[in-house]
Amino acid sequence: MKAGLIGLVVVVVLLLGLGGCVAGGYNKLVAGKNDLENKWNQVNNQLQRRNDLIGNLVETVKGAAGQEQAVFGEIANARAAMAGAKTPAQTIAAAQGMDGAIGRLLVVIENYPQLKSQEAFRQLMDELAGTENRLATERMRYNDTVQGYNNLVMQFPMNLFAGAFHFAKAEGYPIAETAKNPPKVDFSGINPPAGGTAPATPAPAAGTPEPAPAGH
Repeated sequence: MKAGLIGLVVVVVLLLGLGGCVAGGYNKLVAGKNDLENKWNQVNNQLQRRNDLIGNLVETVKGAAGQEQAVFGEIANARAAMAGAKTPAQTIAAAQGMDGAIGRLLVVIENYPQLKSQEAFRQLMDELAGTENRLATERMRYNDTVQGYNNLVMQFPMNLFAGAFHFAKAEGYPIAETAKNPPKVDFSGINPPAGGTAPATPAPAAGTPEPAPAGH
């Protein structure tokens, strides 16, 4: 009787220990996944901000480059893909498409130097540059978190709990081949330099007499 009671106590202690281990592993996985989702939300915020800025930038550029319909169409399609993305994988694919479309838009912009004089254009370019920098930072933090989370779900014994509770590996946010050498969006040449070239003197209106040459 006494031996049976001792055995029962041992079994209960083992079960409690096992339950605590399972609960601890599960809670660690939940914390890792929540951190991953938080980092992704920061990335997504910057992607949405960029999507909005690009739309405003295109509307500004159209005034000077209305004939560049092919590029504007690519931007529109990329923005639509971003708006329709439902999962991180879809969002990343759409963002990579936007990277290429932005590169082609910036090539177009360089062909229209008159845009330099537009305050709205310069402000949008500055905001886009800041957003791209913040996006690069948040993408790096997200990828670091993905690596840590994937290590967690793959290492023993956490992989046992991950499999039991359906915690799958996460996908990182790779840099697309077209963005390995990203176009610069801050363009120091886009902003008119201080004390830069003065505007050309307009031609005299028709019928206005030319000034007489100075006498010798």
